[in-house]
Amino acid sequence: MLRRLFAPLAAFAFIAACSSGTESSEPENIYATEEGQDSHSYARPLEARVTHVSLDLTADFEAQRMVGSATLDLEIADDAEEVVLDSKGLEIREVVNGEGEALQWEIGEDSGDAHGAPLTVTLDGAEQVKITYASAPGAAALQWLSPEQTAGGNQPFLFSQGQAILNRTWIPTQDSPGIRQTWDARIVAPADLRVVMSADMLTPDGETLEDEPELLAYRFEMNQAVAPYLIAIAAGDLAFQELGPRSGVYAEPSMIDAAASEFEDIEAMIDAAEDLYGEYRWGRYDLLVLPPSFPFGGMENPRLTFVTPTILSGDKSLVSLVAHELAHSWSGNLVTNASWDDFWLNEGFTVYFENRIMEAVYGEARAQMLADLGWADMMGSIDDAGGLEAADTQLHLDLANRDPDDGMTDIAYEKGAVFLRTIEHTVGRERFDAWLRSYFDRNAFQPQTSAGLIADMRANLFEGSEADEIDIERWVYEPGLPENAVHVESPRLRLVDRAAQSFAGGGQTANVAWDRYTTQEKLRFLHALPRELPEDYLATLDDEFGLNEANNSEIRFAWLMLAIANRYDPARASVEEFLTSMGRRKFVAPLFTALSEQGDWGTPFARRIYERARPTYHSVTTGTVDETLGWEIEEDA
Repeated sequence: MLRRLFAPLAAFAFIAACSSGTESSEPENIYATEEGQDSHSYARPLEARVTHVSLDLTADFEAQRMVGSATLDLEIADDAEEVVLDSKGLEIREVVNGEGEALQWEIGEDSGDAHGAPLTVTLDGAEQVKITYASAPGAAALQWLSPEQTAGGNQPFLFSQGQAILNRTWIPTQDSPGIRQTWDARIVAPADLRVVMSADMLTPDGETLEDEPELLAYRFEMNQAVAPYLIAIAAGDLAFQELGPRSGVYAEPSMIDAAASEFEDIEAMIDAAEDLYGEYRWGRYDLLVLPPSFPFGGMENPRLTFVTPTILSGDKSLVSLVAHELAHSWSGNLVTNASWDDFWLNEGFTVYFENRIMEAVYGEARAQMLADLGWADMMGSIDDAGGLEAADTQLHLDLANRDPDDGMTDIAYEKGAVFLRTIEHTVGRERFDAWLRSYFDRNAFQPQTSAGLIADMRANLFEGSEADEIDIERWVYEPGLPENAVHVESPRLRLVDRAAQSFAGGGQTANVAWDRYTTQEKLRFLHALPRELPEDYLATLDDEFGLNEANNSEIRFAWLMLAIANRYDPARASVEEFLTSMGRRKFVAPLFTALSEQGDWGTPFARRIYERARPTYHSVTTGTVDETLGWEIEEDA
């Protein structure tokens, strides 16, 4: 049961603060600001707001549904008559108040896209509602894998992916990143499986059900308010290995040793992060290596980061992804974008922080290479968008009436990080670090907007005319890349660029020190080559460096993109094997796009592969590739 609201939501992020870093005497309710309003949620938090979610669900693997109830605690305005929730595809069976008395409810018209439909409940004075429901078999947030789709091949597997607005397909709540909620859960699943969630695991081994010995119940609790997209679940044949006093890794038994070896530096990363920007506030930091169909590289679910097995390279060369997800424990999880229009507040800060962790643990040279590669990714995204003046090359976006995934580009990630590096260069690292540490403290467990960030910087970071000299509003609200952008250049990558130029001029590898290159240098070499190369040049690269069989997923992806651009037939088998062995959207979507651009050489090949691979992909991935290949349009025609 809850406190009454609206006097006047001082616990939420405020737009201005005094120069001493204390809250202003009259903080502005973030939901009442223009940037604090979320166009991707039907919720009306100024009237009624979910503060706690209590789940009691059974994972029905046969029907591929989550079935049970969600009890929502509410904070309501005195004159509020109803609460509006987000839902998509949910089968609502009953809604009652805290005393079990029936409440009227209605599901509005479905948007026909990812936004779903509003679920409106008439409160009749209730401050708690219990919704009995079931998710749809095709719920976009949930992927149910058959045993054959797992590494072990013996047990089914379930995992969720809530970002950006997918959790409304299995949890009826206010699915907006700015409406932070505490939560707990009781999950019933087959006894052969282990259930994990992004929370404190109260019963790590499960509890036996007297009447149903073939099932176990697991209980979880998250007492820190989080954005609802960070509620996550997985269930499968999972082993666990400790990595340190507050860290460990879950994976299928066949992958647990490789995962533990790859992530053995995680405690050093946590220590480095705390030295930079303050206490890690989430208790444990565990990792879960998911089956290959997981659509992202990683997902920063609190206490339990989900990661793709494609980063298990055997040499720790791709662990910057783990540093990235760890950094989200501050930027994203602790201080969260209030709406997806400000996605850069999560990701730009995290890319900057990730690089600082990598510098502290692995040295300045590696951090320089990662930053330089990120700059190239950013410039590529700007070119893809149409150039420096094109729409969507600004940091703060207007994504109303669009899928929030449209904003998940390298602009948010890399331009955001370059913006922060530019500020650091202007004010000095010591001042910048002191401000950023205090920023996380000042805004902990609160949503944030671009306007709120700028106000905080002006009040607590900049001196004199520094903010105007940097032109911070232009960075955030205008397209393109300001002239003062700081480009961290890697001397080692400059040498690689010259080697690539030499190879492109004659097809000889004498100047290519491939065996001594780091993964970042190998990637730079492949990216630096012209997109049009003679077939014998490609054969030389493949023969000497074994690119079609590369175990490092990033290197193989870079090679396959080059091979497809040149219609290199010896790479076709590698393309098919790669696309049918994992579902990471970062790799899958560009490869299918590249194939589709090759006409008769690529399009029929792409469609044949996709027909085979599509059932193993998550909806996040298929949603992108369906559009690329015209899959739904053609299949429905």
